[in-house]
Amino acid sequence: MSQKKHLAFPNKSDSIRLAIGVLGIGTSGPLIALSTMPVLTLIFWRNLGGSLATFLMNFRALNLRNRAGFKWSAIAGVVLAAHFIGFFLAMRYTSVAAGTALAALQPIFATIFAVFTGHHVSKVSWSGMIISLIGVLFISGVDLHFSWRAFQGDIAAIICAMLAAIYVNLGAKAQQSIPATSYTTICYFFCAITALPFAIFQGNLFDYQAREWGLLLALILGAQLLGHSMFNSVLKRVSPAIVSMVVFFEVPISALLAIWWLDQRPHIGIWLGVVVILIGSAFVVLGRTDED
Repeated sequence: MSQKKHLAFPNKSDSIRLAIGVLGIGTSGPLIALSTMPVLTLIFWRNLGGSLATFLMNFRALNLRNRAGFKWSAIAGVVLAAHFIGFFLAMRYTSVAAGTALAALQPIFATIFAVFTGHHVSKVSWSGMIISLIGVLFISGVDLHFSWRAFQGDIAAIICAMLAAIYVNLGAKAQQSIPATSYTTICYFFCAITALPFAIFQGNLFDYQAREWGLLLALILGAQLLGHSMFNSVLKRVSPAIVSMVVFFEVPISALLAIWWLDQRPHIGIWLGVVVILIGSAFVVLGRTDED
């Protein structure tokens, strides 16, 4: 595929879907930080709700009999649960701005995995990875200076970015055999089932105030359905490179919402690191278009 076609601007309808999608996922970090529900309980209810919603909206088109698709979707769900643990902990331990920026390192890890599987990586992508690493050092250095807890959140966010890259690859493999709606229903369900025993061990699945259930509902409707479903709906027409670039806007949206809802005002060094990471990640995505 030529780079011009690969980076073609989406039409009006898809642009609106992408805008809604990025607004949806942009609410995720601040909502998680606002909630006091235990992390694994929140993961369980969020994904059970997402699985039920996608099942009810698309049950006539579901394909649950393809063994290969089911297997890869289930494995992706387990990895997604691990990813969410890292992301949710990051939102609780460090600032939303730092956590979402470090989680945006997913394209970096995807490129690293490509290297280990024998794929060519362009000089532009290598430059982007070096730039992003500088941004990571900015953020982690500032957080380590001010708070060991915030630094732990940074580590959790980096791990969740690595797991996200694995999850995306598993999802792509699953969708070679089954439709996206079937994949998301199975994946979210197994993510919920993976989190369930740990959530039960924490001791409480139901006894929460109305505020917590309201935040959970907002998380399901915003990040899970409006966010991810909108992105999935345009992937047949819009390049994954464009979608990846649009997802980067989650970071400033989440950071601005965190200022508004949580009164989080990160150190200037954090903001500098955020900008550097986003620039580096953009270089990685653009560099990978040269390989197509």
